[in-house]
Amino acid sequence: MIVSQIEEPDMVVVLDHTLLRDPEVLSGLRTGGWLVVNCRQSPKQLKVEGEFNMATVDATGICRELGLIVGGLIIVNTAMLGAVLRASGLVDLANLSKPIRDRFSNRAADLNLAAIEKTYRQTIIEKTR
Repeated sequence: MIVSQIEEPDMVVVLDHTLLRDPEVLSGLRTGGWLVVNCRQSPKQLKVEGEFNMATVDATGICRELGLIVGGLIIVNTAMLGAVLRASGLVDLANLSKPIRDRFSNRAADLNLAAIEKTYRQTIIEKTR
């Protein structure tokens, strides 16, 4: 069981596509909302049913390529911001530079910004309407 204070999200971001096996992951996602998934498949290939928009991107592959690996684990959370921005249009991509540079050291900031930009460009969008 997934526990959250948000019962009807406008967007669900899935960092590991295997979590989609659990029906609770999409529970409450609003009609016309967004499902954003880190995976190699296109939205159609995922075969997830629902009245919501979908966006997919291989953030794992992008981060592996860029070397965003900590303790042997590929870190995709910051990179997925690119997919979220592409899907939602909530914030302009250029507006992320300062917060990322404030949070990370120079090299880490450069890597994370590169990952965000690449995921933004490679995100595949499928709208329901």
